[in-house]
Amino acid sequence: MDIKLIVAFFVSLATVLLITPLVIKLAIKIGATDKPNYRKVHEKVMPRMGGLAIFAGVFAGYLASGLYSVKITGISLGAVLIIILGILDDMYELSAKVKFLSQIVIALMIVATGLTIDYITIPFVVEKFELGWLSFPLTIFWIVGITNAINLIDGLDGLAAGISSIAIATLAVMAGMADKALILTLCLIVLGSTIGFLFYNFNPAKIFMGDTGALFLGYCISILSLLGLYKSVTLFSFLIPIIILGVPVFDTTYAIIRRVLNKQPISAPDKGHLHHRLLALGFSHRNTVLLIYGLGILFSISAILLSSATLWGTIIIIFGLLIFLHLVAEVIGIVNEKYKPLVKFYRKVFGKQL
Repeated sequence: MDIKLIVAFFVSLATVLLITPLVIKLAIKIGATDKPNYRKVHEKVMPRMGGLAIFAGVFAGYLASGLYSVKITGISLGAVLIIILGILDDMYELSAKVKFLSQIVIALMIVATGLTIDYITIPFVVEKFELGWLSFPLTIFWIVGITNAINLIDGLDGLAAGISSIAIATLAVMAGMADKALILTLCLIVLGSTIGFLFYNFNPAKIFMGDTGALFLGYCISILSLLGLYKSVTLFSFLIPIIILGVPVFDTTYAIIRRVLNKQPISAPDKGHLHHRLLALGFSHRNTVLLIYGLGILFSISAILLSSATLWGTIIIIFGLLIFLHLVAEVIGIVNEKYKPLVKFYRKVFGKQL
C-alpha cells in the first residue's frame, strides 16, 4: 500500500482527535445542542455539530494525500455546501423542505460535472441499456437518498458513526480489489476521520455528529459509491451500495411497513425503530449499538461476496438476506407484536418456538 494512503488516514484521524474538543466548546457556545424529548434516548443537553470535526479531518487528509492536484472541484464544493447546510440545521433546525431542496440543488451541481450513471447492464437480457435522460433523475435520487440514509439511524451514541465506518471500510476494500486508487484514497481519508470521531461519540458520548455529520457522511458514501458505479453498472452491482447501507435501508423499509399497517402517516415519528426495539427487549445502550454493528458487518460481507458472485450466487445471497432480515424484524417486533407471519409459519410446520 502507498505510504501516502497510510499517512492520509492517520492525519485525518489525528486531526479529528485534536479538533473535536474545540468543536464541543463551539457547539455549546453557539447553541448547537440537542435537547432531550420523548423520542430520544439521551437525558441531558448534548453538543452536536460534531460533523464539523469530521470535515476538518477529511480536509487535512485530503491535503496530506496530495489529492488537491486531482480535479474533483465539484465534489469538494458539494461537500462544503453539505457541511454549511448541516451547521445551519444544527443551529436553527431547518425545515425538512429546505433541507431537501438544498440537497437537490447540490445533487444537480454534481450531475452537471458529468458524474452520472448512463447505462445499466442486465445479465443475460441486455448488454447495454442506455438510460438517456433518466440518468439525471436517477443520479440525483441516488445522491439525495443516500445522503439522508445515515441521518435515519443517528439515534444512539456511536451508531451512525460506526455504521458509516463499516460502510466506508467496505467501499475501501472493494475499491482496493478493483484497483481504483482515487476511491480507495478518499475512503481511507473519510474512514480515518470517522474512527477519530468515534473516540468522542461512542457511548457515553461527549458530542453528537448532528446533521452536520450525518448529512456529510451520507454525502460522502453517495459520492464514493457513485464513483465506483461511474457511467456503467450491472443490475446487481447497482444493489451493492444499497446492501452496504443495509442497516438504514432495513430500518426505513420496516418503518414504512409499520406505519402503513398501523394506519399512521409515513412521516409520523415513533419509537419503533431498530435501536428502540432492541432497547425495549432489555439490551443495554452499548450492546444495542454493537448488535447493530454486527448487522452492518453482515451486510458488508454480503456486499463483498456479491461483487464477485455468479448470477445464481447473487440470487441466493439476496434471497437469504431478505429471509433473515424479515425474521429479525418479526422476532424483535419492529412492525408490531402481532405481525409475525414467518414465525407463525415456522411454528405451524415444525411445531416449536423459533
